[in-house]
Order: sequence, then C-alpha cells, then structure tokens
Amino acid sequence: MAHPPPAGWRVGADVGGTFTDVVALGSGGRIVPMKVLSTPPAFGEGVVTATTTAVQAAGVTAADVTEMLHGTTVATNAILEKDGAVTALVTTGGFRDVLELGRLRRPTLYDLGWTKPAPLVPRRRRFELDGRIHADSTVDPAASAEGITQVAEEIRGSGAASVAVCLVNSHLRADEERRVAAELGRLLPGVYVTASVDLGAEPGEFERTSTAVVNSYVGPTVQDYLTVLERDLVTAGVTAPLLVMQSGGGLLDAEKVGRRPVEIIESGPAAGVTAVAALARAMDLPGVVAFDMGGTTAKASLIEDGSPFVSADYEVGGGMNVARGLGSGAGYPVRAPSIDIAEIGAGGGSIVRTDAAGALHVGPSSAGSRPGPAAYGNGGERPTLTDANVVLGYLNPESIAGGRVRIHPDLATKALAGVAAELGAGVPETARGAYDVAVSGMTTAVKAVTSERGRDPRETTMVAFGGAGPLYGAALARELGIDTVVVPTHPGLFSALGLLVADIERHASAAHDPDRAGAPAIAGEFDRLAAVVDAELRSAVADREVVVERFLDMRYRGQRFELRAPLPSGPVDEAALAAAREWFHAEHRRTYGRRGPDALVEIVTLRVIGRVEAGVRLDAALAAPLPPAAPESRRRCFFDGREVDVAVVGRAALDATPRSGPLVVEDMDSTTLVPPGASAHRDQLNNIVISWSRP
Repeated sequence: MAHPPPAGWRVGADVGGTFTDVVALGSGGRIVPMKVLSTPPAFGEGVVTATTTAVQAAGVTAADVTEMLHGTTVATNAILEKDGAVTALVTTGGFRDVLELGRLRRPTLYDLGWTKPAPLVPRRRRFELDGRIHADSTVDPAASAEGITQVAEEIRGSGAASVAVCLVNSHLRADEERRVAAELGRLLPGVYVTASVDLGAEPGEFERTSTAVVNSYVGPTVQDYLTVLERDLVTAGVTAPLLVMQSGGGLLDAEKVGRRPVEIIESGPAAGVTAVAALARAMDLPGVVAFDMGGTTAKASLIEDGSPFVSADYEVGGGMNVARGLGSGAGYPVRAPSIDIAEIGAGGGSIVRTDAAGALHVGPSSAGSRPGPAAYGNGGERPTLTDANVVLGYLNPESIAGGRVRIHPDLATKALAGVAAELGAGVPETARGAYDVAVSGMTTAVKAVTSERGRDPRETTMVAFGGAGPLYGAALARELGIDTVVVPTHPGLFSALGLLVADIERHASAAHDPDRAGAPAIAGEFDRLAAVVDAELRSAVADREVVVERFLDMRYRGQRFELRAPLPSGPVDEAALAAAREWFHAEHRRTYGRRGPDALVEIVTLRVIGRVEAGVRLDAALAAPLPPAAPESRRRCFFDGREVDVAVVGRAALDATPRSGPLVVEDMDSTTLVPPGASAHRDQLNNIVISWSRP
C-alpha cells in the first residue's frame, strides 16, 4: 500500500507559450488556481510570480509548500528555436556521418521540395576516436589516452560548450563509453558531457547518437533554467524539492533532470495527458482522446482503460512531434519514454495568414505572449486565432483570464482586416474561415493517435482542455464523428492539475540478449533493472514505497518497430512470458490487422518503471461546490455565415438538464463553445458534457 503524500500544499506550475498556469492543492482538497502571462525568455519569473500569488490567495505562506511540481517547455523551445548549446559529437572512427545517414524515412512521400533538417552538430564538430567495440562485445583496440586527449583539444578549439559521446556497439560495453566520457569531462572542465549509454544502452546506432546529441544540445539550457528557478523559489520562501514532469508522464527531481533533460522534452503536454488519464479513471471511460489546445500548439493523445500509450522513442523538431506512423522522418529521433502525443502548431496565438496562392492558413508561427494577439493590446499587429475568436463573439469582449488580460475587439478586427482584404471577404467570414481551417488541421493530430493505431475515434470520448481547447473541442469532435466532449473544471489549468496527480517515476531499460533468452536470465536482468530504479527513487523519496512494473518490447522477426507488452506481476517464468506474447499477438492484430505465430516473436528490449505513487485523487477537488455564476448575459456570435444572439453563462449555471446550443460557457481560465446542434449539461464532477445529436 502506497504512503500518502506529504502533508501541506502541493503546487503545480505549467509554463506555456502564452500563459503560465499554477494550481495549489491543500491537504483538505482545496484548489487555488492562478493564471499569468508567461515571461519569455526568463520563464521562471512567471512561475515564481504565479506561485507566490497562489500561495497568498490560499492564505498560507511559502513555507507551507511541501512539493513544487513543474512542467516546462524549455527543452522543446531550445530545439524548435535552434538556440541550444554549441555541441560536439565524439564517435568511433568511420562513423562521423551517422547523423546525416539516419534512416530512410520521409514524412511527405510526394513533396519533392522537402529537405531533412540540418543536424544539430555540423560535421566540423564531429570527432573520431581510434578505439573500437566489436559486435561480440570485445574492445580491440581500446580508445587510447593520447587519442582522447587529442580529441579533447580539438573540442576545446571548436568552441563547443557541450559534448555527446556515442561509440559503435557501446550498448554491449557501456563501461568503455563511460570511460571515454569521464575522461573528456576531466579534460574539459565546465563542458556538459553526455554518454549515450547513460540514456539507454540499446541497439540502434543512429537513434542512440541522435538522443545523446539532443541531450547535450538542450542540457546546459535546461540545467541553467532549473538552477535559476530553484534559487528564485528559495528566495521567495519556497524551499520544497522541485520535481519536473517527464515526457513519459512521471515526475523526477530537478538534479537528475539536469543530467537527463532529453526526458522532459514533452514535459508540458505529458502533464495534461496525465490529468486526463486520472479523469478517465474517475469517470470509468474506456477510450478517451485528450485534446489540449493552448497559446501556441494543439496536442492529441489516446488513453485506453485509464492509461496513455507510452512510446520508447519519438521525433522532435520536425513540425508535428510523433512517435510513429506516416509523419515520422521529419525531425530528430529521441529514444526516451514519452506519452504518445501528436502535436501541431495551432493555438490561440497562431498567426492567421494567406499564402502566395491566396489560400488561408493558421500557424505554425505564433505571436506568443509578447506581443501576443492583437486583441491583448500589447503591440501585436498580426492576426491570430484569438483575434478571430474575439471577432466571432466567442470570447469575452472585455477581458479573459479572470480579468487579468484586457480584450480590445477593435484591434482584433483591424488585425484581421488585412487578411480579409486579401481573400476578398468580410472580417467575420475570414475569422470563421480561420476557425474552420484550424479545426481541419487538428483532425490530423487526432488521427495520428487513433486511426494510425487502428483505433476508431468515433468509439472514444473527447476531453477538451487548455486555454483554447474548449472553444474548438465540439467542432473537432463533430468533424471526427465523436459524440461526446467533456470539458473538465479548470480546463485552462488542467495540465497544472496533472502535475498534482502524477507519480514520481524512473525508467530503466536494457537490450535483450537472444543468447540468454530463458526465463531465468530474463528474470535476473529484470531484477538488476529494478534495483537501479529503486535506488534512484529512494534517494529522492526515502520514506515512500516504490512500485516496479516490467515490460517487454516485442516484434515479429524482420520487423522494424516494436510493441510494448506488459509482463504480469509475480515470478518471471515461462507462463509469464507466454502471457506477454499473447498480449503482443492481440495488440498486433488490433493495430495492424494481423497476427503471426509464436515462433516469430522476438524480445528486443527489457524495461522497468519504478513508481512512487502520488496518492492524490482529483475527484473530491473537481466535485467541490462551484462559486456562484455571474448573471446570464447575451452577445452576438457568428455561426454558419450569420450572426446569432447567444446566451453567455457560467459553469455553475448549468445542471444535469441538457441545455441546447448555441451557448457560451465562461470560466476564469477558459471559454467553452457549445455550437448549434449540440447540447451541454454539468455532471457530478462539474464537467461540462457536450453531446452531439445523431441525425
């Protein structure tokens, strides 16, 4: 039985491109939300400001905060904006160009103009060593001290602030690669050094090299950010340990994250999916599409039986971050546990524009929080989706975010007028066109996690959250044939809520040796991995129970991709392995439409997840009485080419009786749009449940 979380206040802080969201949770289940504009480039300032403001609103002191939980986009931004550290790569002689050779994958088969992204490490900063690890795990010759010293001098002369080390076959002799990395660290004091085997001792030279490079590329940026954030939090009186959300959906202490920043690239999106998974379990929903739309991006993920899909690898920096499927091949492979999230550049701050042919586009460029949408009155002049929503009447024409952000409808109209003139259309028609284009683009993200997995989105329920998600959830669901949309309480802060319910996790993996394929050998390797994660977790939370789960990455012989099969609890024997194979067969049929014989099944990788359970449930907090709703009002909204007089209500004004759309429901942190043809009611957890009537 898991120990309860420490008494006191837990604070979750999620940083987005436009807003920084903080939720403080007291031991009695009381929730205090806070939303402020993000503060680029010093995003930590917004975290500290929102945290101290939330603590003051709760009527407690910073010393009452016992856990500080954080979701951040700092690693993602470093890749997308190409402003990571100047990085060098050290590899085996003859393998200098593995980053450019890569894999034969194209995200757009028929686009003759597509080019691969430039490697994060140019060829002039890739250095070769004279040693060699062979396929039978022998080292002959070992990298010499003279060779390592020479490479260190060349790295120093290149101006690199960070180094990635990946030797051929190092997954078979991790000790040799660690020796080289340690010696380079000694010779290059102050330089950030990554050994690829410390991130995952698995086969796949290109993927292991790419992962090590990405880790070193973002490492100094992430380490500096977390160091400054911890210092500023302590200055503000928050001395609680800082835990950071990993891409796989679990928390890890900031010190370890600084060494393994590649594991937090999808930190913010993972927090939101974690919250939806908790809600799905509370509502007993078997299949859920989590749809998160914020200021800069829209994200989708699939949750089945209360658990999201977690992939062993994915790609970043290629437009849509994907773990598999038709969109892969455009970015930088990262071999690190990550919730399977499809992400596209469409958010409230996304720029509305036309191309050379006169077609309307939304994103991927964004106005961010500075200057932000034109309607915010902070100097932004380019039209955004938020400006379109203001013109359409969907957003409050005076203020949002609980009155913290003023709205200027005249500036929104002025910004969209230029695009409208290019299209030869009216401003409201242009705004609605931008809305529809955004919905169309977001269907791609949802299909990437449903249809491409062999799942029918029509058999799921959509949970829409984020600052802009509830505005688009119903329209997106209708496009996909989904009948029901759930908008939870605090939708604009839901990712921050996910931090509060996330477990502390540590992952470990090892390549499977086919020569040691028997159950006893596999059991021994699982025991070794379990001891690794147990020791690391106990160093962070010594007084709480560690739960270990085991998985096998399996495939049919000759395949390139694997499926992750859970291993039943209990002894690792032939019966347990047979159960894992049967799970794999069933999942392969469900995903790809066929199954093969047992004799073709290969075990590729052994994985363990060590988990310290949060012990926090959101049910009581979400079901808490709502503050009284403001009096119902009305305003003009634009639907289907005409203006309609629409009721505007607060969440508390809804009850168990469905109310027909069109309807606008305003929360402090988000706005929910119930279009014509849909209805909405409020359930026992205070969710807004939108239903489409089948024709």
